[in-house]
Amino acid sequence: MNFPKEVLYYGTTVPPAKPLCLRAGPLSLQFEEGSLRYIRLGQREVLRRIYVAIRDHNWETAPGHLMNLQKDVASHHFQISFDMVNRLGEIDFQWWGSITGTARGTLEFRMEGVARGSFRRNRIGFCILHPILECAGRPCRVTKVDRSVESGEFPRYISPHQPFVEMRGISHEVAPGVTAEVSFTGDTFEMEDQRNWGDASYKIYSTPLALPYPVRVEAGARITQSVTLTLQGDLSAYQEEDAAPMTFQLRPATGKPIPALGLGASSYRRPLGPAAITRLKTLRPSHLRGELDLVDGHRCAEDLRAVCAESAALAAPLELAVTVSDEAEGELAFLGKLLSLHKPSVCRWLIFHRREKSTRGRWVQMARRALGDFSRQVLLGAGTNANFAELNRERPPLADCDLICYPVNPQVHATDNATLAENMAGLASTVESGRKFTGALPLAVTPVTLRPRFNPDGTAPAPPPEPGQLPSNVDPRQMSLFGAGWTLGCLKHFFEAGPESLTLYETVGWRGIMESEEGSPLPEVFRSIPGTVFPLYHVFADLAEFGPASAICTQSSRPLDVEGLALARGGRTRILLANLTSREQQVRVVTNRPFGDLTARILDETNVETSVERPEQFRSQPGFRLSGEKSEAVIDLLPFAIVRLDMN
Repeated sequence: MNFPKEVLYYGTTVPPAKPLCLRAGPLSLQFEEGSLRYIRLGQREVLRRIYVAIRDHNWETAPGHLMNLQKDVASHHFQISFDMVNRLGEIDFQWWGSITGTARGTLEFRMEGVARGSFRRNRIGFCILHPILECAGRPCRVTKVDRSVESGEFPRYISPHQPFVEMRGISHEVAPGVTAEVSFTGDTFEMEDQRNWGDASYKIYSTPLALPYPVRVEAGARITQSVTLTLQGDLSAYQEEDAAPMTFQLRPATGKPIPALGLGASSYRRPLGPAAITRLKTLRPSHLRGELDLVDGHRCAEDLRAVCAESAALAAPLELAVTVSDEAEGELAFLGKLLSLHKPSVCRWLIFHRREKSTRGRWVQMARRALGDFSRQVLLGAGTNANFAELNRERPPLADCDLICYPVNPQVHATDNATLAENMAGLASTVESGRKFTGALPLAVTPVTLRPRFNPDGTAPAPPPEPGQLPSNVDPRQMSLFGAGWTLGCLKHFFEAGPESLTLYETVGWRGIMESEEGSPLPEVFRSIPGTVFPLYHVFADLAEFGPASAICTQSSRPLDVEGLALARGGRTRILLANLTSREQQVRVVTNRPFGDLTARILDETNVETSVERPEQFRSQPGFRLSGEKSEAVIDLLPFAIVRLDMN
């Protein structure tokens, strides 16, 4: 392969932004590309992020170009200023940012911007993110635009609509006797629960969504806003940063059996080659998801033929996602004829309507009548093909369904590595909240993808990609070590949350777990090798090799740096750990019993080329033994490395 390390790490030679670590008295934080991240008081996260977002008429985020960065940084205070230009399509917006951090723990972030041309926008202004772990279910006080104060709490379960509106400030206790207050100026703000879209945060933003959008911004229009964070209380215990070692701990009790784990059928619609079939069958997928849009009869027939062939080759039953229109009766009758011809093995139906974001009961009932003769034992599900938000806001008719389904991805709002690592926990929150209104019905999370498959909120058709650019639903991290680590962390959170079924990615292609024999359609920007597997293939292989298991609940002391999962079967335990960063990490793995006979195998930059080009050879190599006299072990991980630990 001889790829640069950056390609092995995250699929591209463009490195992630390097944060500037800062302190404002008792607060530690990071400055990164014009935003503030991980504002902490000791180990307690106060705010996850403060940033400026420019969203176009389709809710696409205009990327920014940082210029003229000026910084005056001392040990416990700082002053930063910069210029930012955001461009996307017709959007051309420039703003000046100023950030001040004082030794007392006060932060002030100001922006002043001007439109350099006329354009439509859905949003321009500050977004303030509160973390879920520290805030969910906790009390807060909201200062309203009319200066009244409202007592409330951050939602424990995912709120379908805005928990707070007409805001000008919010405060909450971040440590015993210490309160953090955030105030904002320049517009009317409100809060949404971003877990609806797979994020692990509550977001305060402007302008209120009750107002019409998109809005036309005329050239020369000026926008000024500010955000201020202040602390009240005794801060003497937080003047120095806590540098505790990183730990990954297994809890004594085991969790639920891991969900049925399936894959999406390849969107390439080409027959699988012999090597791909052998490698995929090794993973023993419980099912294969296929997409059938009945509105286009010819395409539907071609898609069903392709997914049936793939299903038969892998001996995996189909999860068929069926989209109908108002002419559903005739469309379902046509599908019935196709099913009689191909006679596929189907384990569940997922019913969607092309103009509804969450399925209404009449379409489910119609599908049950039309498809019942094909197989009365097949589960019939409904839900959404968009985001959990649509399911949460327009809950399907439970009495008509055998299961409820929804997809997830971590990149609705931002695309950087840190955001993806943050959002692993947010994706799994959907399961806990979904149980609150689905009751005993099974939950199917299908599919899990790195990028959004389409834009369900667009107000106009999305433009095609520029020549030589990847489609919006393809991410080069799919073929990277980071992609493997993210997959591992995502599975950890879902395994512990416990949906009945999970469907991830596709079998073959740039949205899959291995490359096709033909290779990438755009090898300059998706730099895979024809016929190879992607590193995340080995995460699935490690699960399949271990066999049916229960998830052990685990806790990482720094889950944005190192995350992992643990499985139990009989007297055996398997632990998978992933370094999610570009830095070497040392982690202390702690269990509730001595390790005994402990074996380790590491996948990292030193052997990733063998692992993808010759996966069978890589997997046949014996691991190395670690000392097992104690109930803890220290593991050193290179950037984006993955380690497998087996203990008997």
